[in-house]
Amino acid sequence: MVDLSIIIVNYKTPRLILDCLASVRAYTEGITFEVIVVDNQSEDDSRTVVLAQYPEVRWFDMGYNAGFARANNHGIRQAQGRNILLLNSDTLLIDNLLARCVRVLDEQPDVAAVGALQLGRDRQLRPNLYTTFGQIRRAFYILPAGERFQNLLQRLIPDTQYADPNQVDWLSGAFLMTRPTTIAKAGALDESFFMYGEDVEWGYRLGKQGRILLLQDAQFIHLEYGSSDDNQQHVVTHINRFKPQIQVSQLLWVRKQYGVGAYLVLMLHYLLMVPIVYGWKIAVNLRDRRPLFSDLANQRAFARQAGIFLRFFWKTLFNRPGFYKV
Repeated sequence: MVDLSIIIVNYKTPRLILDCLASVRAYTEGITFEVIVVDNQSEDDSRTVVLAQYPEVRWFDMGYNAGFARANNHGIRQAQGRNILLLNSDTLLIDNLLARCVRVLDEQPDVAAVGALQLGRDRQLRPNLYTTFGQIRRAFYILPAGERFQNLLQRLIPDTQYADPNQVDWLSGAFLMTRPTTIAKAGALDESFFMYGEDVEWGYRLGKQGRILLLQDAQFIHLEYGSSDDNQQHVVTHINRFKPQIQVSQLLWVRKQYGVGAYLVLMLHYLLMVPIVYGWKIAVNLRDRRPLFSDLANQRAFARQAGIFLRFFWKTLFNRPGFYKV
């Protein structure tokens, strides 16, 4: 049995996979590993390009764009390693991180999953990465900027406190190593999620099986958004912080983990915010002596997002199995 099965989900990113695997080959030593690529109907030359350079890769085609959870679960079912790593195609190793994480799982049986800090293209630590459930939930609420409101949210939605500085609530699916035995107990990724949020929800179930560690002295490069052009085009504003798909998935996570009440509170918040953001902007226009309904693109975008959330309302409210794809 190999020490590690590396699972990479592909959607039109063959060149990124080549770079990723080159870094795996360059830096990994002391362990045996296999690479499994699961393709989400790329309909390009991905398979030919990757297998030409890495013929040992085990390639599987989903036959449709199955998203992150379903594709990774398919890879997990094919895996032959005694440890499993979910690894994004747009990642690069910079040292022997894989062997170190395998060692952590081998030497600390109470650890359910392990990951590392993410660096950007410039090799600087990526800022504002969430590690607790509380951080994510607080980010969903659109409140005026200022310490008073943030402190209020912090009291209402506190963070989990751990004695170990490496322990966190969840790990990003860009780099998450665990064991097949742990997955068997926790369950696989929830296949109702298309993209985003599935790793957060999985972290909750993995955390019931043991500690989740984010090694504070270990790093990998996450280029980010290798297979998504619209991510790079998304303009982040105070009221439009997330793409619709991210928010639909995270609302599903809130419903699953925190129940109907928490979900309804968040939905009510968004619906009430629609007239508030319009009214605020109109008041600003009036103050500045501009046409009342000028420069409302940001507000319209927010209203459209709220409309998308409503499309999934009943399905999410009753936690119906399905495919929550925008």
